[in-house]
Amino acid sequence: MLKKVAVFIVFSLLAMVSLVGCSTEGSTEGSEDGQTEITYFSFSATPDYEEELNQIIEAFEEENPDITVNSELAAYDDYFTKLQTQIAGDNAPDVFELNYENFVQYASKGTLADLSSFIDEDDSFNPDQLNEEAFKAYQYDGKQYGMVESFSNVLTFYNKDLFDEAGVDYPTSDWTWEDERAAAEKLTDQGNNVWGTYAPVTMNEFYKVAAQNGGQVFDDEGNPTINTPENLEALQYMVENVTEYGVSPSPSDMSGQASEDLFKNGQLAILHTGIWMFGQFEDVPFEWDVEVEAGNTQKAHHFFANGLAVSADSEKQEAAYKFAAFMSASDQAAETRVEASWELPAITNDDILSPYLEQTPPENRQAVFEALDSLVLPPVVENWSRISDVTNQEFEKALNGDQTPEEVLNTLESEYENIMNQ
Repeated sequence: MLKKVAVFIVFSLLAMVSLVGCSTEGSTEGSEDGQTEITYFSFSATPDYEEELNQIIEAFEEENPDITVNSELAAYDDYFTKLQTQIAGDNAPDVFELNYENFVQYASKGTLADLSSFIDEDDSFNPDQLNEEAFKAYQYDGKQYGMVESFSNVLTFYNKDLFDEAGVDYPTSDWTWEDERAAAEKLTDQGNNVWGTYAPVTMNEFYKVAAQNGGQVFDDEGNPTINTPENLEALQYMVENVTEYGVSPSPSDMSGQASEDLFKNGQLAILHTGIWMFGQFEDVPFEWDVEVEAGNTQKAHHFFANGLAVSADSEKQEAAYKFAAFMSASDQAAETRVEASWELPAITNDDILSPYLEQTPPENRQAVFEALDSLVLPPVVENWSRISDVTNQEFEKALNGDQTPEEVLNTLESEYENIMNQ
């Protein structure tokens, strides 16, 4: 875990006691008729799982008839801009979704309520109901500032029909980068706009690919380690799939289309994307499956987690916590997620999780859990958004041939230092 360097503004015990007292009297938690309305802001439900979210909210309100949940949804690309605007305007939602990558930045700035006392007093919740690492991911300075609701990871998706037509063996769990590239060369048919493989050449993909080669973007103390031989080899592999080997479509080849749409159209034989796409690929007109990703010196797989946090400024923290805990650990929420393939609940109840493995497609859902054996967490550092943006800009120069991968990493080394020293 990277060192957390931000300073956190601690809420005093006196303030917490005062808040609970107000809650009991109903002047903050409830209206005159005893009904409490809370606002919930989410990105993961839109556009494909809004119905499922409504089902979970209805189940929560049935179990908690004195609480009404008003949900607001935003696409991920717009979500954090809107959330920051609301917080800056003293109009933060009572409870809102945070992915792991952004959690620490919000916790470190005092914008999240400490949920530890609510958890201690909640007889209906036991942390053992959740995956231990996923639950701890939403702790900061030894306190619980969020409730994990789901996790997801990235796998190798492959079009079995294209493999069969090209006479290429399906991916296996021991594939290497070399194996994938060799298969992709046989699967690529640029005359018919079919490419062998695709993974975005971005920071969010790079830190995992670097880990597959024994590299890392930051060391355990949070210091930049971007410019290393391991990272250079990883970036060269990613870029050369596009520029030299032509087995992956360039930005101009894609013409603004999403890679997932190309896969649906039968134009990608291999796609590296998240398990959240299972539902969207369910009805494509070809056979497909998944496998753990190829590695070079070792295996490494993304591990993403989403959780719910409560605003430090909310006057309805108790009700907001109840909803966050329900989304995190209730059987109703977990069963809804499993049925819809809406990521995976972080629960430990095998009876609820077992139907997930039985659903098809894909056949090899066990790969989802095999990938957990080699998970790599997103870097968590201050100014992560700025670092990602400048990285993506420099990577684009390598894709366009304006700079070599080595020149890009040299530039990023100094850029990271400048950003982190500001």
